[in-house]
Amino acid sequence: MKRREFFKSASVAAVGAAAATTLATPAIAQGNITWRMVTTWPKNFPGMGTGAQKFADRVGRATDGRLTIQVFAAGEMVPGLQALDAVIDGSAEMSHGTPYYWQNKSQGLSFFTGVPFGMTSRELTAWVRYLGGQELWDEIYDQFGLKGFLSGDTGTQAGGWFRNELTGVSDIQGLRFRTPGLGGQVWAKLGASVTNLAAGEIFAALQSGTLDAAEFVGPFQDLALGFHQIAKNYYFPSFVEPGLATEIVVDKAKFQELPADLQEIITVFSQAAYDDMASDMYANDPRALRALVDEHGVQVRQFPEEIVEAGAKASMELVSEIRDSGDEMTKRVAESFVSAFNLLRERTEGTDMPFLAAREKYITFS
Repeated sequence: MKRREFFKSASVAAVGAAAATTLATPAIAQGNITWRMVTTWPKNFPGMGTGAQKFADRVGRATDGRLTIQVFAAGEMVPGLQALDAVIDGSAEMSHGTPYYWQNKSQGLSFFTGVPFGMTSRELTAWVRYLGGQELWDEIYDQFGLKGFLSGDTGTQAGGWFRNELTGVSDIQGLRFRTPGLGGQVWAKLGASVTNLAAGEIFAALQSGTLDAAEFVGPFQDLALGFHQIAKNYYFPSFVEPGLATEIVVDKAKFQELPADLQEIITVFSQAAYDDMASDMYANDPRALRALVDEHGVQVRQFPEEIVEAGAKASMELVSEIRDSGDEMTKRVAESFVSAFNLLRERTEGTDMPFLAAREKYITFS
């Protein structure tokens, strides 16, 4: 979808949905329940926005309408980066976003999105599902009356769009860069001036010169957002977002009021949505990248080794700072993350990486 068509359809949908918002109150009639889900994504946004809608549609079908989820894109009910607050204040029952957007509430939340040079998406889910991560995540969100579920997996992301080619760390100094979470803190340590913006705000900031560089996800999403129209240097891979996860967050009290089967449907369908997005990204990223290169003249580059090495040192420094001086909850999350990371990397580096190296070296199909 072309960027102009994408945002035109989003704007039309936003007007219609905004008009209906006044009627979108929680409804329970004849045993049926209607919940509102606010998202941080533009309407019909590839991967994330469509993933939120797909989740809602599947829940509706599986429950035969007993639970209907109305999805509101960023700006239709609240701005994208206020989605979680809408659940906290009761304006919505659910949100769809990503945990590191809320690190101002607890830095520990960033660990459930992605840690620079940290876990891959497969490692992250192993930690969350089987090595104590979910329990710690629940503790953080309990403070706000919420419960979180992993809902999407982008895999290792692209490193970002830059107006100029990067030659070393000196090129980072003062660079106005859109990049959130712990990764943003790493880039700040390298000298960048870091900010976070919702997806729909990034293009205008690049176009106006407010930003010099930006990263969001990867080719599938970035093509729709049109960053290639402003910056042609596209860097891979992101060393600060090795396995980013999105989340579904629910009002915990309202979730617990649901019948047990509806609670189970939300839980299991969130897991299915996580895995579905991973497949969606893997299928569409290569095709979108080909279009960016072949049709739009994008230059695909890798970060200079000097930047990668400096980023790794800054990442270890940041995690050490959090473990030493973070609040008690965040320190516990960081300790659990590091313990799981050290265990899980044995599997990844001992099995997956040698296989991938051998495949790259020996296997070619015409």
